[in-house]
Amino acid sequence: MSTYPDLEAWCGQIGRLDDALEVLHWDMASMMPTGGADARAEQLAALSVIRHERATDPRLGELIAGAGALDGWQAANHARIERRYQHDTALPAKLVEATSRATSTCERVWRTARAADDFAAVRPHLEEVVALSREAAAAKGEALGLPPYEALLDLYDAGRSAENVDALFAELSTWLPGLIEQVIERQGQASAPVRPTGTFPASAQAALGRRVMGALGFDFAHGRLDTSHHPFCGGTPDDVRITTRYDEADPLTALMGVVHETGHALYERGLPAEWRYQPVGRVASMTLHESQSLLLEMQAGRSRPFVTWLAPLVAEALGDDPAWAPDNLYRLHTRVERGLIRVDADEVTYPAHVLLRYRLERDLIGGALAVADLPDAWRAAMREFVGIEPKNDRDGCLQDIHWITGSFGYFPTYTLGAMAAAQLFAAAREAIDDLDGLLAAGDFGPLQAWLGREVHGWGSRYTSDGLIERATGAPLSTKAFRAHLERRYLNG
Repeated sequence: MSTYPDLEAWCGQIGRLDDALEVLHWDMASMMPTGGADARAEQLAALSVIRHERATDPRLGELIAGAGALDGWQAANHARIERRYQHDTALPAKLVEATSRATSTCERVWRTARAADDFAAVRPHLEEVVALSREAAAAKGEALGLPPYEALLDLYDAGRSAENVDALFAELSTWLPGLIEQVIERQGQASAPVRPTGTFPASAQAALGRRVMGALGFDFAHGRLDTSHHPFCGGTPDDVRITTRYDEADPLTALMGVVHETGHALYERGLPAEWRYQPVGRVASMTLHESQSLLLEMQAGRSRPFVTWLAPLVAEALGDDPAWAPDNLYRLHTRVERGLIRVDADEVTYPAHVLLRYRLERDLIGGALAVADLPDAWRAAMREFVGIEPKNDRDGCLQDIHWITGSFGYFPTYTLGAMAAAQLFAAAREAIDDLDGLLAAGDFGPLQAWLGREVHGWGSRYTSDGLIERATGAPLSTKAFRAHLERRYLNG
């Protein structure tokens, strides 16, 4: 008799534990008082151990082995369960517990140290996180038959090889630097767009953000918007939590951050409800996740039709200002500048920020780069890839939370996601009549319906490359991304 029904029940419990951990992490980053940090670290560590024990129990291995012949969704779910079991059983419980405690502590210290530009305060904690991540990478690599870094990459984009990433990034590197130069030169020959002046209260920005979220299809009965040090999307498919951060002198950063995180949220909400808590019901990869946020923010959200719809909403919420004229707002949204901060970067220079992080994190995991040398290595990489150098660590190696929380292997998915977003949006244009007209009218239903059919509703039945090829007719490449950037920034 097949053990598959019992396998689903077992994994459903693990899925619920994963969701509980997600909500606790969201609360720690957005709502939790600072005095609760030590207790929360202990809670997360304890729950992580319970989850790990459940996920590595030999009885689960027996259920996987006894599932028998399966078809369709069940077969895909079984494959995802088996892969996750390989990841989980590679790590001893003590390593999981130590990593949970170390990352919680490192994140807590980082929140204060970044503001104070104090790398020395973070360094010993980050050294511990990196050491534990190297240990995990080696263990996973041995279990999966992969190089250590690639075993970490597999967590975020299962089945994608470092060789494939290297090939795509090498192709990108042949034309991106020249494109950046061309765009900056072209924009420098025109007058600069008008910048908004005055103070824009965070409360007004939040109200505008919620209005735009609602128009895009966000369901506030199953989610909410809050603030955090670093914008993110968390929670669960039935309780999606997104955050942003506000600058009262620059309301566009928070607004487009909200659009970005709403793309993540709509993907989560669109996952197949009938496979909730099962691995096949989760997102296909972080490459696909990032594609959905970037499709909404960059492909659609910074297009002229979208800005035509958005401009009067901004003026109504934030007051009359010449900056909110549609043409000027579009120029603000598509302004290309070399900057220090990844999350504030335009879509042309953004991949350069990812390329440098990809190199550095591979060196950190591989042992070629010590944490103590990270600030200098960061400055050198910024000069090489972005053409600008930070004057402090706050705007340099302390700006991102990923390594602080042990998320090595994540960064490549941002630019892989940008490529996928361009490729998917081009396919959507072919499939949807007058997509530009719909965006200008604020009618996002047809686009969301197409994404639901082609991406969201498939969960992880297919790999990210499999889903991309099904939806667009071609494997992931840099072609559509390059065409999009040249069309918008050189020919638009």
